[in-house]
Amino acid sequence: MADTAGQFLRNHGFAVDHAATGRAALEFAAINQYDAVVLDLGLPDLDGLEVCRRLRRVQPSLRILMATARDAIEARIAGLDTGADDYLVKPYALGELVARLRALLRRPADALPPVLHVGELALDTGNRSARRGAREITLTAREYAVLEVLMRHPGQVLTREHISQHAWDDNYDPFSNVIDVYIGRLRKKIDQHGELPMLETMRGAGYRLAAPAETR
Repeated sequence: MADTAGQFLRNHGFAVDHAATGRAALEFAAINQYDAVVLDLGLPDLDGLEVCRRLRRVQPSLRILMATARDAIEARIAGLDTGADDYLVKPYALGELVARLRALLRRPADALPPVLHVGELALDTGNRSARRGAREITLTAREYAVLEVLMRHPGQVLTREHISQHAWDDNYDPFSNVIDVYIGRLRKKIDQHGELPMLETMRGAGYRLAAPAETR
């Protein structure tokens, strides 16, 4: 189930790491900054509720979507009391998993709206569409993931490491130029002929997306 769900999420633009045990999940959370976690309470080593408590301590703003069996009402109540944000009843539809995660990610600590705006560029995180002014921008799943990371930090210089942590899984090769390639693709789609540039490469530092008046 984890392998199938992970691949389904990747196909929908999520960067996914899979931890098969509670201890592995805690080790991942100690070295990576995650946006959300799908936590199955039926783990082979640590109690899922204890994993939830520890995850909440390590990353207080982490969104936790708990997966429980249909008859485990007490576990669902305990999970929500422990710090989970929402729950899914197993077996669950993969489409519902994606919808629940997107709903959680639209409720970040700083209450970012479902439609992100940077100047005349708009990204609808609900239907995953992008526009610059009246012009529609067609994006692949990975292009969308990279653009969303940039648009959640407008005007900020983001390193390749930051982008990779939020738009790729643990198979990302830090020595590859794959981020440069996707930035190049996005630049061609966002900054077309006659339009003021919005996506900048900051040499030796990373990338910045800003409204044209803020770019240099």
